[in-house]
Amino acid sequence: MPDPAAPVSNLGFAILGLLARRESTGYEVAQRMRQPIGYFWTARHSQIYPELNRLDAAGLVEHEVIEGAGPRPTKRYRITEAGRTALAAWVVGDLDPQPVRDLEILRLWSIWTVEPAAAEDLVSRLEAAHRRTLDRYLEELAEISDSPGVRDPSNPLFASRITLEGGIRSRRTALEWCAWVRAELAAAER
Repeated sequence: MPDPAAPVSNLGFAILGLLARRESTGYEVAQRMRQPIGYFWTARHSQIYPELNRLDAAGLVEHEVIEGAGPRPTKRYRITEAGRTALAAWVVGDLDPQPVRDLEILRLWSIWTVEPAAAEDLVSRLEAAHRRTLDRYLEELAEISDSPGVRDPSNPLFASRITLEGGIRSRRTALEWCAWVRAELAAAER
């Protein structure tokens, strides 16, 4: 029997958001968690199947068994009306403070412990990573920019566009910051 009172984790809401866009097998959910969800939320493969089971038990998703090549039956999941209601309530609900875990900033906080050349190398590697991410976001935005519904707030492509734009802006800011850090390091060497 479904338990509508069961709490849903943030991972559960990420999965509901994926299934609201299209039904998927557990494997497909895991793949879609890498891209595009992986740009702003991460989960290990091993976390996804138990979460799907919890969502199923809560009546927020349902599944059908389909023929598959593996030793176990393949389940194709879809969001239920209760799942859509829960997802919509979560989207506009209270915002909890977000824990900050930024490895880049943590490393730079201790940059004073390394030689200047190593510090410059670190900033160069960070800059290259931000550039690659920016390029990927720009490519994806270009792929959807002319699609019907991309400017309709009730269409999933609208959400894809605005989140990609947020990623683009944050990567551009990160690149500006890397340039500033590089200039600070160069000025300190004089």
